[in-house]
Amino acid sequence: MKYNRTFNFSAGPAMMPEPVLEEIRDEMMNYRGSGMCVMEMSHRSAVYQQIIDEAEADLRELMEIPDNYKVLFIQGGGTLQFAMVPMNLMKNGKAVYIETGAWSKKAIAEAKKYGEVVVAASSADKNFSYLPDCSDLDIPDDADYVYICENETIHGLTWNTLPNTKGHILVSDQSSMFLSRPCRVADYGLIWAGVQKNVGPAGMAVVIIREDLIRDDLASWVPTYLSYKTHADAGSLYNTPNCWAIYCCGKVFKYLKSIGGLQEMQKRNEAKAKVIYDFLDASSLFTGAVEKKDRSLMNIPFVTGDKELDAAVVAAAKAAGFDNLKGHKSVGGLRASVYNAMPIEGAEALVSFLKQFEAQHK
Repeated sequence: MKYNRTFNFSAGPAMMPEPVLEEIRDEMMNYRGSGMCVMEMSHRSAVYQQIIDEAEADLRELMEIPDNYKVLFIQGGGTLQFAMVPMNLMKNGKAVYIETGAWSKKAIAEAKKYGEVVVAASSADKNFSYLPDCSDLDIPDDADYVYICENETIHGLTWNTLPNTKGHILVSDQSSMFLSRPCRVADYGLIWAGVQKNVGPAGMAVVIIREDLIRDDLASWVPTYLSYKTHADAGSLYNTPNCWAIYCCGKVFKYLKSIGGLQEMQKRNEAKAKVIYDFLDASSLFTGAVEKKDRSLMNIPFVTGDKELDAAVVAAAKAAGFDNLKGHKSVGGLRASVYNAMPIEGAEALVSFLKQFEAQHK
């Protein structure tokens, strides 16, 4: 494969599939004979209704979403969902959260504004380098839900076995692993995902929520826009939505269907992550930051053990055409995010570069 673009290892916004970008380019000035760009058209028009309807239908097919779940496209990205989840789901004013990294910590801090948060398990003791055993959690009977960040973008952890919620509703932030592998939606009460990592441009979240969790008793105190019922009742068109993001995401959904769906995407993700992890496991300079059993396929943090050397890697990588390898400011080190749109050639080229760097700095 000939690749003429930058290999962008950013944690998000991230790469999008080239065929999708090319199709968007071709429709930019005149979407299917409408004479308009999608960014210009009314969200109340018949042509846009078809765009949003197709996007939802394709996502439902990709994930095999049961009929008793609503699919919502909500502005605000992931940070807004930290608040919307407890505002909408806390009936008893209590929820259980599993603390596994920076994003679950942010969700915990936000949820505490709306009720009692029970942190039933945490891996903070080892700087979030592993996932705690959640097979027998101490969950209060009156807990409204159990919340996880299913893939911690900053720390590079992913859940391969879901926690035992003991019959309680499971809520998952899937932002940085959304559509990277098959998902049994019926195991969850609510899934949400910021789209700027695996699906489209920033500024929106997809929410998949079981219908019985949508409440109609919140109107007196929850802002209208922050009620899931508002969006469910209006088909995500209560106000002007992020029309462009929905359009772009719809293109990605169709692309994923065309290559074989989420099973094929998982195979590709496992193959390219293996290229990098195999190198890290054999390296005498670079070390992976996460226990093997909990490693993410999407976000791969690693270190040299020397801050100055880490910085030298980032500078040399930039000069060599690799972008955004610097670890998050809160943890330092290095990080390669290899979302769905990153081709395996990117992983192979990165490893080739790292091998050369290692040979020069032994």
